[in-house]
Amino acid sequence: MPSLTKTFEWLLKRLAMSEQRITYRYRLFPTRTQVEALTVQLSEACRLYNACLQERRDAWRINRESVNYYTQASQLKEIRAHGDLSLANFSACQDVLRRVDKTFKAFFSRVQKKQKAGFPRFKSHTRFDSLTFPSYGDGCKLIQSKLRLQGIGLIKVKLHRGVEGKIKTVTVKRECGKWYACFSVECEAWPLPDSLERVGVDVGLSAFATLSDGTEIENPRWYRAAQAKLRRAQRKVTRRQKGSHRRRKAIQLLQRAHAHVKQQRADFHHKISRWLVNGYGLIAVEDLNIKGLASGMLAKSVNDAGWGTFLDKIAYKAENAGRQFFRVNPNGTSQTCTCGASTPKTLRQRWHHCLSCGLSANRDHVSAQVILQRTVGLTVQASSSIAG
Repeated sequence: MPSLTKTFEWLLKRLAMSEQRITYRYRLFPTRTQVEALTVQLSEACRLYNACLQERRDAWRINRESVNYYTQASQLKEIRAHGDLSLANFSACQDVLRRVDKTFKAFFSRVQKKQKAGFPRFKSHTRFDSLTFPSYGDGCKLIQSKLRLQGIGLIKVKLHRGVEGKIKTVTVKRECGKWYACFSVECEAWPLPDSLERVGVDVGLSAFATLSDGTEIENPRWYRAAQAKLRRAQRKVTRRQKGSHRRRKAIQLLQRAHAHVKQQRADFHHKISRWLVNGYGLIAVEDLNIKGLASGMLAKSVNDAGWGTFLDKIAYKAENAGRQFFRVNPNGTSQTCTCGASTPKTLRQRWHHCLSCGLSANRDHVSAQVILQRTVGLTVQASSSIAG
């Protein structure tokens, strides 16, 4: 955990930033001919990815040589000149090489940390679903309600909201048989009016979140609600013959069912996080090891709640709004009273009763108050440290 002074200085620095990067996602409506052209472009990008991966593997196995991004990028002109690659945009080709380089760097990083390494693998053309144009205007341009892509033409876009800021990159993505355009935009932050309200947030499973003021947010359990539908869709895939057209259709239906659950969860997270950021000037949460919690007997429930993405949404919205957002040490938040006394409880015990001060309240409510107390203490200490 970083030192207190450095954490507070980092927060002030981030709040002082006038620009940030956000992504706008829009639905594309390509014609049948354009869908075929897009599919070909993705297949070519996948072929380039696999060829770069093969070159790196062979160079190390045969000659014990390492191949980096710059070595492979220097070969692109010659490859395209000989007609061995029909990927239309040169910059998009470079981005594929960067993906391979990033994959290998992540692999070596895991090896150094003695984690499960997972050597980079080849990709199937059916699973290579996105193509990035790293420079707006080079092979991609938004013209009114249409997106012009090199080698594809003008594609209809549903601009349900305006693109605010300077577009930096454009990514075309295939998802569940539908096509999307993701615009990475550099824009100015829009701070909200100052608020003196403070809140501690304790995420849970019985209630999705409990605030320090006693407010409980119900856990919608989207995945559990959709399990019956998902089970039927999965059985349909299992009954189909592998490689058949009917199996591909069944897989697409299963993908859409999962995507619907994902979108419901994301919509819920966005609404709750926006409500918190709009209403409170300081928001405190626990710095949970969510990956560890999602690997035990409560894995399905923890993954269904999606705490990680929810807290990330609060973080970036708070940064854009100029709010203070803190992640505090979670050790003992549920085993401590607001008076500071230790009150051990098992997971089944949902009610807090302190023998020292006599406080009797909902366990999650008390935890949220303890989280807020720790944050207020941190801000006071950090302010005095910086002033000193």
